[in-house]
Amino acid sequence: MDIKVLGALNAEVNGISIVPTAYKPRQILALLALYPGQVVPVPTLMEEVWGTDLPQSSLTTLQTYVLQLRRMLGTAMGADLPGSAKDVLATRYGGYLLQIPAESVDVYRYERLVAEGRQAFEDGEDAGAACLLREALDLWEGPTLVDVRLGPVLEIEVMRLEQSRLVAQERRIDAELRLGRHIELIAELTDLIARHPQHEGLHSQAMVALYRSGRQAAALDVYRRLRQRLIDELGVEPSPQLQRMHQAMLAVDPRLDIVAGPRRTSTFDLYAA
Repeated sequence: MDIKVLGALNAEVNGISIVPTAYKPRQILALLALYPGQVVPVPTLMEEVWGTDLPQSSLTTLQTYVLQLRRMLGTAMGADLPGSAKDVLATRYGGYLLQIPAESVDVYRYERLVAEGRQAFEDGEDAGAACLLREALDLWEGPTLVDVRLGPVLEIEVMRLEQSRLVAQERRIDAELRLGRHIELIAELTDLIARHPQHEGLHSQAMVALYRSGRQAAALDVYRRLRQRLIDELGVEPSPQLQRMHQAMLAVDPRLDIVAGPRRTSTFDLYAA
């Protein structure tokens, strides 16, 4: 079985899709896919599908949805694969689980690559870190479970994964800035700060990329626009480290030209106290 959640929900067996068209069974499949090899309790599945307003027939209806998923799974498995649909989508005391390897789901491959990339960054292997993190991010084909109606449980999982994606992007850009790839990063960072207009870390990276590319005025303008937005929308000034970076650019601080060095830190913390 091959399952993708980093984008539209896709689950295939023998090249045959087992994703139902009805939105509630899709929710159940998506939630089970996020916990391969682990029992998802019945109350958790019910909360995802119906929230706190459970119908009287909720347990029977849930069992019907599981049966529908097993039928699709059994059709896709055919007679070529050992075992049965009940062995793959198994019933356990208090819940259900997908008995598949974690690596069958793209999110687990993504998280493994992110962990390896983070370790490479901390070990000073910037090229390896950038490569691993880019490979992880390339697994994304769009917003998480973009075609699945999200209940309260999946909504939390999607928020967690989207935040993880953003952190992985930041760390990959940190590594590539240390490798001197500032010019290549400008277009991507311009798009990211437009999508995340209050994110100071991404703005600091955009400022450094522009500054190192000989575009000091554009770097200072990124700071000016962010500061004005924070004041207008939140009534706060930028963080101290970003203010210090701004002052360093005005003073043409030579530390801003450092591409790689012994200190393993994010671009945002370049001027941390």
